[in-house]
Parts: sequence; structure tokens; C-alpha cells
Amino acid sequence: MVTTSPLESGAQRAGRYKAAHAALEESEEASPGAWGSLVKGCLEALGELPEGANLGFVYATDSLSESLGSIVTFLRERSGIQHWIGTVGEGVVANGVEFYDRPALSLLVAALPEEGFRTFAPVTAAAQSGGLEGFSRVHGTWITQHRPMLGVVHGDPRNPAVSEIVEGLAETTSSFLVGGLTASTDGFPQVAGDLGEGGVSGVLFSSEQMVVTGLSQGCTPIGGEHEVTSVKGPGVVSALDGRPALDVLREDIGELLARDLRRIGGYIFAALPIAGSDTGDYLVRNLIGLDLDRGLLQVGAELQPGDRLGFCRRDHQTARADLKRMLEDLRERAGGAPRGALYFSCVARGRHLFGLHSEELRLIRDTFGDMPLTGFFANGEISNNRLYGYTGVLTLLL
Repeated sequence: MVTTSPLESGAQRAGRYKAAHAALEESEEASPGAWGSLVKGCLEALGELPEGANLGFVYATDSLSESLGSIVTFLRERSGIQHWIGTVGEGVVANGVEFYDRPALSLLVAALPEEGFRTFAPVTAAAQSGGLEGFSRVHGTWITQHRPMLGVVHGDPRNPAVSEIVEGLAETTSSFLVGGLTASTDGFPQVAGDLGEGGVSGVLFSSEQMVVTGLSQGCTPIGGEHEVTSVKGPGVVSALDGRPALDVLREDIGELLARDLRRIGGYIFAALPIAGSDTGDYLVRNLIGLDLDRGLLQVGAELQPGDRLGFCRRDHQTARADLKRMLEDLRERAGGAPRGALYFSCVARGRHLFGLHSEELRLIRDTFGDMPLTGFFANGEISNNRLYGYTGVLTLLL
């Protein structure tokens, strides 16, 4: 059995966006052709599309990774929309709901000016390796003419240069990027016109597209910032502020946790302050290992002497409070009811941080109502020109 639910903005919101989702019941085993039922369910739920609909977003749970190409072909044939953007995730989201561990689809379709957006295939190498030369040749004229303000992008987590590619795309296009990395235990497909993988692909929106976007951290800083004064290898920090790195960690996390450092796994993380940020922004990276004998920390990032490093904690209460802060800030900045939304959240959030009843997405719905929304749980989130972790990135389409 397939459950479906349409979410549409309606005539009062100009009818430019419409969304729907479909999922197998949790007790139902997926058959090889289950994707067909899901697509039909979504299209039935969508009903009449907005006049001139020409762009669609499609997100699928990773059990459908091998079928994503067929899903997009079916969507093109039945909807008439030729341009689709999307990927697969550990879970997918719609307005107020999250789906995991079963085949599920979430769609959003839009009616935009024909020259109001531009899709691009995966960029697989960083700018310093010539990875953006072909991109600039193909899209440079459109970028010059339309001055894109926003890009929605998806990246392949297997590509070690993905962070540099994101940074290069943001600089080359002068756009604010949002999106996430594919999260899958199997294939890693991306949709951006055609099916691809291996790099960063997506869609750019012209400056006529009005949006507001926000980022919610899933962690809260503890202690203060420290200077990396000695390293023993990539990501292996031996000294902070001239002291053994492990001593500084113990001091920042407090006596109770310091008694048994095995308890900090999944709770305490490294925080890398972003230079020049006027909001105290930071990147969260994993603490990969501790060497108790030598006082070393291994961090999931390459660090050099002179870099700044702090620590942060992740728990439900602080994540919920920061999400509500972001939502209130976006509501004020939007200045009215949004017509649609895209939400990209970390695989470590959702059910792992907010519980099993879609609380993360329900908080968004409680703030903005039943607006068309789609997105997925990613293996890393993209906001502006950086790759984050443990965050939620919400973009409101105005």
C-alpha cells in the first residue's frame, strides 16, 4: 500500500509551487517495481500542476537509488516537466513528516520563467585542478546575464574535493549555495537534467527568484576557542594554547565527563570557528580518536599550527532551541507567508536527535503552515560556500 499526501500553496500564493510525497507502509516489503507505485502516487497527489510548471525537485530514500533514473524518466513522461533536480538520502522530508527505512519519494514542482533557472551537470574537480573551466564555458554567458543569487546543489561524499568544489562554484557564480551530500548505503546518483554522480551538480536561480535562507546548528559551543600550537599529522592535534590537547579537552567538557572520556562519543565534537563570521559561526567535525597516553586528539579535519579549534556538545534540547531560533528569524525576514521551501538536514539529526515522530519537520510546519516543502537527510549540508555537518539548512521560496 502507498500513502500519499499533497501539499500545495493554492491560489492565494500564486500557484507557482506544489509538492507531494509518497511512501510504502512500514510493514510492507519493497518489490522491484515499487518505485512505479510511488511515482504514480505522487503524481496523483499533485493533481493539476501549476500553469507553466517547468522545474521539479525529486528526493528518494536510498533504497531507491538504483531506480532514480527510471523515476525521473517516468516523471518527465507523465508530468511534461523536463528539468528535474535531486538525489537520494537516508530519509526524505515533506511538510511536517519524515520517512526512513522504506521506499519513499518527496517532490516539489515549480513554474518559473524559462530563463529563470539553469541546471548543471556534476563538477568533479576543484577549481585549482581546472574543474570549473568546462562549467564556465557552458554556463558563463547565462551567469553574466542573469546574475544568480541562489544555487541548490548536491554533492558526492566519495569525492575528496567536494568542499573545494562547493567553494569554487560559489565564487564562480557569486551565488549563495544550499543543499547537501548524497546519503546512501548503495548508489550515489544525482539528478541535474541527466543522471550523474561523482561531483557537485544542481540548479542556479536568476536574481529574480526571491528567497531567504537560514542554518541551524545541532551543537552548542562549550569552553572557548583555542589556538592549535602543535600537530603530529593530518588532523592529529598534540597541543592547544601550548598545553596537551587532551588536557584542554578535559577542562572544557567538565569534570563529570572528563572522568570517563568514552562517554563523549556522539556527544562532544570539534568546532572550527569560521574566520570573519559576525555570528560566531563554526563548522562541526567529528572527534575521531583520543590518545590518552600522549594527550593527542584526532579531528576529522586537517589542521595546522595557528588554526583555531574549540569543542561543542550535541543534544536534543540545544538543537531544538537553535532550530526554533532560526525559524523565528526566517519568519521575520520573509515578511509574509512563503510559497515553498527546501530543507536539507544532517543524517544525525531527524529521528536521531529529535525523536521518532518527525518533530524536526513539525516545528517547521508549526511556524510556516502547510507550505509545499521537500528535501532530504544528507551526509553533509551546504550553506553559502561551505560544507557543514550536524546542521539543518532551510530555504524559503518567496
